[in-house]
Amino acid sequence: MAVVAVVDVMAGPGVGFLPLVSLGPAFAGLIGTWRRTVLTGAVALLLCVGLGMYDGLFQTRRGSTAMGSVVGVTAAGVAGAVMRGRREAELASVRSIAEVAQRVLLRPVPRSTGPLRIAVSYTSAMAEARIGGDLYEVVASPYGTRVIIGDVQGKGLGAVETAAVVLGAFREAAHDARDLTALGARLERSVAREANGERFVTAVLAEVRGRDEEAVLLNYGHPAPMLVRRDGTVDFPLPPAHALPLGLGLHGGKPPRPYRVGFAPGEQLLLYTDGVTEARDDAGTFYPLGERSALLGDPDGQAALEALRADVVRHVAGPLHDDAAMLLLRRRGSRDEERRRTATEGTGGRVNTAAPKRGRKGA
Repeated sequence: MAVVAVVDVMAGPGVGFLPLVSLGPAFAGLIGTWRRTVLTGAVALLLCVGLGMYDGLFQTRRGSTAMGSVVGVTAAGVAGAVMRGRREAELASVRSIAEVAQRVLLRPVPRSTGPLRIAVSYTSAMAEARIGGDLYEVVASPYGTRVIIGDVQGKGLGAVETAAVVLGAFREAAHDARDLTALGARLERSVAREANGERFVTAVLAEVRGRDEEAVLLNYGHPAPMLVRRDGTVDFPLPPAHALPLGLGLHGGKPPRPYRVGFAPGEQLLLYTDGVTEARDDAGTFYPLGERSALLGDPDGQAALEALRADVVRHVAGPLHDDAAMLLLRRRGSRDEERRRTATEGTGGRVNTAAPKRGRKGA
């Protein structure tokens, strides 16, 4: 409006840029509240009166027409601002509901349980919804620490519903099933009953017991976990035979067989969804997860996982096109190693397990 006023005065009374003053309330209705739009419209109307008198437009119909256009555009802007405010309030409500659903669906995992220290990262491809079809859970059962990570076929509310079915069945069966085979069979029945063959879920189940320096894995058509040894070497332990995802067992495929991998103290096991390994850059190159294992060297597991997630985002150079979930399991070392790790984290300025030690000293 200031630009229009300056141009109108410099051009002289004979030109008359007066109708362009209505651009002020028009833009205010697009980006501001209805109160700001009314205020802008009032200022535009006063400006219109002043310029109309300067241009001598009130001696003709042009002055009344210009004022009418300002009033009309202001009224339309106010109506648009009110409707936009209502839509933003509805969207905020939907987002809050989605956040609650996300917390119920994917509850915070324990930072440590049994012989494990655990970190988790989840990035939804739909940032506005903050919820997706990837799933994970950690349960401390009488048979050891049991873990699942999975990816539901498809997107949207249907995928979220299927993920809820899988997690609910896992949380219940993890305490009762004597081994991963029985646990996987429970999950298969639940998915087949609820999804009715319309959806399937790729998943990896893991079991770690305190006395065994190994992990038992059960793979339902999911990417193989990444095992990082103490010397920095990387391995992707594959299942003895490929199996169908959960929900497709009725098609006649053989169920997966559990297999064991060495998992000694100080080693790391990264479970992830294909949103990580299938993330592509502009040239179509997949993310080289095995080459980036050094990013997991941070003593703080959560910081290490966040560094890996940030590297995936840099590789894509933009938002991810698929949900990406990562679950990092670190096998505890000896007591001396744990003390050294705690001291390292304390000198590095991190507040982790060093904080409880200070609390005990103060007590």
